Amino acid sequence: MGASISGAMVDRDEAGSPLKPRLGDIPESCAALVLALLDPPEICKLARVNRSFHDASSADFIWESKLPSNYTFIVEKVLRDSTLLNLQKKQLYAGLCRPNPFDAGRKEIWLDKNTGGVCLSISSKALTITGIDDRRYWTHISTEESRYPTVAYLQQIWWFQVDGEVEFGFPVGTYSLFFRLQLGKSSKRLGRRVCNSKHIHGWEIKPVRFQLTTSEGQSVESRCYLDNPGNWVLYRVGDFVVQNPNAFTNIKFSLTQIDCTHTKGGLCVDAALIYPTTVAKEISSCS
Repeated sequence: MGASISGAMVDRDEAGSPLKPRLGDIPESCAALVLALLDPPEICKLARVNRSFHDASSADFIWESKLPSNYTFIVEKVLRDSTLLNLQKKQLYAGLCRPNPFDAGRKEIWLDKNTGGVCLSISSKALTITGIDDRRYWTHISTEESRYPTVAYLQQIWWFQVDGEVEFGFPVGTYSLFFRLQLGKSSKRLGRRVCNSKHIHGWEIKPVRFQLTTSEGQSVESRCYLDNPGNWVLYRVGDFVVQNPNAFTNIKFSLTQIDCTHTKGGLCVDAALIYPTTVAKEISSCS
């Protein structure tokens, strides 16, 4: 009797032979357990395989494991929109992967879509720039080449100094901080991108100095010559480590060239950016 019951439960072909198991035969709960082990891009690819994987790919427990440990802090304290917590976790993940402005639009936060790592951007208007209010030295120019409507453009100055500070509750991990800079002022002419290098000078004489310190006592300093006119470059300031996800980390950073024996100019300052170091390795940078 047992054999008869067992045989009745097996699908067979026209010849009476048992059919081989198919991918579509995998129960949705089992598919969800498989998907939970994968990275977000792989989950989205497998969701197109069949209905079972498609339905399983929306399970909250899968996407909650991909969200950063501090996602409630990001939603409630940074974005100040607790209604986002009512979304399905897949929708929340997708929403956080898009640039989300905060601090009156002067900063942005987003998740790296491949890893769920927290990324931050601090615009030039959120930085402290020596002489920024004196139009003899600096101006804010409109651009389509930034996350923000404008970038700070230096015409000429003796004392060049840009300082920044951010306090944030980062998840545990190692992070890298960059300045996004360009020598020259780019614009569109007859539909083509052109770069005005008129004011570029002084950067070949001495390197700029990058500095980074944290509230945990970490400190990094490096020097680098600015080059590659007409192209946006990510200049690496340094790395820092977060070990306590329940505490705020205060990061101070700066970019200086304060040798007053010569002037320098023709530089666009777009923003400072913070990426998880694993993500930063995939990004073009100048160390």
